[in-house]
Amino acid sequence: MPDALPAELLALAREAAHRAGELLRDGRPADLAVAATKSSPIDVVTEMDIAAEKLITDLISAHRPDDGFLGEEGAATEGTSGVRWVIDPLDGTVNYLYGLPTWSVSIAAEVAGEAVAGVVAAPMRGETFHAVRGGGAWATGSRTGERRLACRPTAPLDQALVSTGFNYVTEVRTHQAEVARRLIPLLRDIRRGGSAAIDLCDLAAGRLDGYYERGLNAWDVAAGDLIAREAGALTGGRPGERPSRDLAVAATPGVFAPLQRLLEDFGAWHD
Repeated sequence: MPDALPAELLALAREAAHRAGELLRDGRPADLAVAATKSSPIDVVTEMDIAAEKLITDLISAHRPDDGFLGEEGAATEGTSGVRWVIDPLDGTVNYLYGLPTWSVSIAAEVAGEAVAGVVAAPMRGETFHAVRGGGAWATGSRTGERRLACRPTAPLDQALVSTGFNYVTEVRTHQAEVARRLIPLLRDIRRGGSAAIDLCDLAAGRLDGYYERGLNAWDVAAGDLIAREAGALTGGRPGERPSRDLAVAATPGVFAPLQRLLEDFGAWHD
């Protein structure tokens, strides 16, 4: 892989994420959360989601027509260049629907199945997180400028602040709630932000000690996982495995193993 390629891919991802974030931010109707019919707000969010993914894929294709895509809203092409873009055009859909600020645009570029560049843009928080493999993790903020990210010094598990997410299938999240109930007495506390990509970036930025979730797709974690690892966090799935739909875990080095063991003991990967 040419040394210049990850930087080239990162620059393109940052431009695409910025433009998609503007589209979502500026195109959201002010009264979206109180639309007259039950289906109307969902339909509008879906339309915005699809429009954002199309903007991203069109922009990238214009510069790199031979690349492949995997996107939440249906983008799925193999490509011939060896580069695949993994895209979540709107991570945190329910937050977006309700007008909460914790939603993001997540774009990762993979080569040979490994993320080499990633961007997570959080327009309503005024932050964009980014990383290239081996180059560290960085954040650009409207008030803070650009800064290098580093996860928190390791805390004892009982002082760890850990984030998670819940599935929208009732049976699944009932089990997830039981896992959280068993974890809470062993931790400082648990948070539920609503955007996996932002949770991983908040871990990278030192705002969390750990994060776990079941049922995630590749586009939910591809960029955030790279950013967290480049900030010094450890990431994985079940013991000895990579993050998967069964389980994704990320944490500071001292919190990762005990958190992963507890999740395994509590059966966090299944009903």
